[in-house]
Amino acid sequence: MKTIKFKLLVLTLFISASVMAQNKAFKVTVTGKGNPIFLFPGFTCPGEVWDDVVDKLSKTNECHVFTFAGFGDVPAIEKPWLPKIKTEITTYISEKNLEDITLIGHSLGGTLSLWLAAEDNESFKQIIAVDALPSTGALMIPNYNSEMIAYDTPYNKQMLSMSSEDFEAVAIQMASGMVLNEEKKQVIKDWIINTDRETYVYGFTDLLKLDLREDIIKIKIPVLLLAATKPYGEEMVKMTYKDQYKNLENYEIKYAHDSAHFIMYDQPEWLLEAIKSELE
Repeated sequence: MKTIKFKLLVLTLFISASVMAQNKAFKVTVTGKGNPIFLFPGFTCPGEVWDDVVDKLSKTNECHVFTFAGFGDVPAIEKPWLPKIKTEITTYISEKNLEDITLIGHSLGGTLSLWLAAEDNESFKQIIAVDALPSTGALMIPNYNSEMIAYDTPYNKQMLSMSSEDFEAVAIQMASGMVLNEEKKQVIKDWIINTDRETYVYGFTDLLKLDLREDIIKIKIPVLLLAATKPYGEEMVKMTYKDQYKNLENYEIKYAHDSAHFIMYDQPEWLLEAIKSELE
């Protein structure tokens, strides 16, 4: 009887541990040694989007590469998705006793980096934001008001009920506009398709709701912005960045010419040199 009870206890603990692991808001792969760097991917992307960058940076730094829940092979979590990710990153930093962290984020990952640093200037050393804005919603929605963004909308319902074939068509269209590198369009399309559908819909709603344009005034660490100029052209991109970052006091901006949103694929050498220069 004692043996049976012990086995049941072990099984219960194993199941509980598995559930807890599945409820995590992200998974992290750590490589290299040195000063810590967090690398956050963009929306729908797994951490492998940073593979080429990590291959170089891990020779001198400890790289923590994140894949968020619902992306890649990481199980989805309940909404609100983005606030849970932010909270668990803060917990992760505390549990690992990390400090002087460099935050490198692409798109969503860059916005998340700004959010973290706006609320905590003690843990972080610098930010490198790759084609990222404080308010994606303000860029995309006329007369934007973050308080009007909701989960329950006709558009979200349509996206949730969309057939696999129709959603693939959407993914193909999106991927074609975000990268110039033809070989990578298929990769990005597959990442979009493989994303948990509710995460795709409600997670993007979380991103649209997040407006950091006022809060970035609280960021006191250096920020390097790396901005793609395609397809809108450098002048329009400059206007957008100037408007969105007008409350950020300490930042430098560099423009990736002949690059769309995925600078790591369109201008990989330029991106790596810009990052390494900032780290040094």
